[in-house]
Amino acid sequence: MSRASCVPACLSLVALVLGAAPVRATGIDAAASQVGFQLVTRWGEVIDGRFPVFDGEVSRLPDGRQQVRLSLSAADVEILDSARRTQMTRGAGFFDARRYPWITFLSDPFEPELLARGGQLPGLLSIRDVERREAFTVAASACARPARDCPVRAAGMVDRAAYGINRWPVVVARKVRFELRILVEDREE
Repeated sequence: MSRASCVPACLSLVALVLGAAPVRATGIDAAASQVGFQLVTRWGEVIDGRFPVFDGEVSRLPDGRQQVRLSLSAADVEILDSARRTQMTRGAGFFDARRYPWITFLSDPFEPELLARGGQLPGLLSIRDVERREAFTVAASACARPARDCPVRAAGMVDRAAYGINRWPVVVARKVRFELRILVEDREE
């Protein structure tokens, strides 16, 4: 391509990029949202945990679809009612929060109607620097503006061994159930 023909092509590309709809994001309201998990012991005891420190956003993509990004602080994870279990969960045998302080999830782009009707929300989950495709089940909404007027509820089962969390296999089951209750910051775009 000659220099003379490259200039109009480059200008057209710049105009196309500048004219594209920007990605707009709304932050997740961490104070009003909840992210928790459950472990089950071999004796059937359910151990409840939570991530009190997290952040994320819901982005509206140029094509109208949305995408969720969520980051959970493994360094702040808590097992309810047990300081000893909290330390074990943060430790090298489980989340190893000193080496891997964040757990992240980036959803695949999805149609906004998913938040109203419910269904599968696949994406990329990263725990201890191991990335795997996982899917969370979004519950059907109870309101007209999910995530604004009522929380979006989602849950999913994750095999902890797939992420290198192999400690205490005789005591704690491999499956971890994540439960999310998400609201976004109350601002209109």
